[in-house]
Amino acid sequence: MITVILTYRNRELKILDRCLRSLSSQTCKDFNIVIVDYGSRNLIKTSLGNLLKSYVNTELITCETQRQLWCKSRAINIALKQCQNPFVFIGDVDMIFRSDFIEVLYQLKDENEITYFQVGFLNKEESTADKEFNNYKIGFKSKKEATGMTLYPTKVLKSINGYDEFYNGWGSEDTDVHTRMKNSGVPIYYYTENILMLHQWHEKFYRTKESKAPYHSKLEEINSEYLKLVSTTNKIKANLRFGWGKYCESDYEALNTSDFNYSITNKESEVKAFINNVLLISKKAVITVKINPHKSYRSFKYIIKKLVGKKTMSFLNMQEVNDTLLEIIIMNLRDKAYKYSFDKKSKIISLKIKL
Repeated sequence: MITVILTYRNRELKILDRCLRSLSSQTCKDFNIVIVDYGSRNLIKTSLGNLLKSYVNTELITCETQRQLWCKSRAINIALKQCQNPFVFIGDVDMIFRSDFIEVLYQLKDENEITYFQVGFLNKEESTADKEFNNYKIGFKSKKEATGMTLYPTKVLKSINGYDEFYNGWGSEDTDVHTRMKNSGVPIYYYTENILMLHQWHEKFYRTKESKAPYHSKLEEINSEYLKLVSTTNKIKANLRFGWGKYCESDYEALNTSDFNYSITNKESEVKAFINNVLLISKKAVITVKINPHKSYRSFKYIIKKLVGKKTMSFLNMQEVNDTLLEIIIMNLRDKAYKYSFDKKSKIISLKIKL
């Protein structure tokens, strides 16, 4: 049997519904679907559960990661770790699949090779139309560099520790896996004979100024540079310093309480002291920290002293504090349960983490 893994967070349910309808209409029924909801809002989470009641052979894994960075790699790995079937297809919820897609997967499956697929992209009008698959007008097709839609032998993907959970935010995790597969000598086949899946147009998610969700503006750039080193270092296995595909519900339940509470400012020495003597040291405890701008930060007196060259306290601006904390989490604590927010209006950062 083949397992289809789809990752999800706060997407329009009608897009997911079209995807699932196309899978429920497959000529070959010998497959199952696992959807990993990695932190949707509560209202959407409820609607998602109701939608999935209409579909058979579909399992939902719910992760209480609403106030964590998006990590597609971890979401995939959580399902992959549980997968007992010999082949797994990693897809996206915004795809519409041709009715013989699963049938073709069975024709292509090879325990020593991976296969990825060219995708047809629909415009906004075509995406909302209810048509037979072959009647859709394709706007353009994906290029060879687009590696997201891939069929893997499960054993092979697990042998390299799945997807690299360093990649938070968007981008690069798919290409990373393919690069590590190449480094390990696994053949990769690019299927372009027929278009078997169509990408539904949807609005891009743009972060609002009011959003308090964790966000690091340079993550895509960091991910891109990290990916380059995967190739030059001939890296094969990921997640060597951490487990992979880990999700412990009790750790997230523990975030309802707190063992230690801290309040610090954006004074550089305070931030660095807290990181190195609390955040990276504490064990088996739930830590809460609130970071506010220092009362002297950008005060008239502080600005004048800087202008005349007098010695002043060293501060990080709140964006720098935010980026520093998120980088520490990604590099050192990414397998921990945490809740994070940055209120740009009040300039307050809040972090609660189970260490």
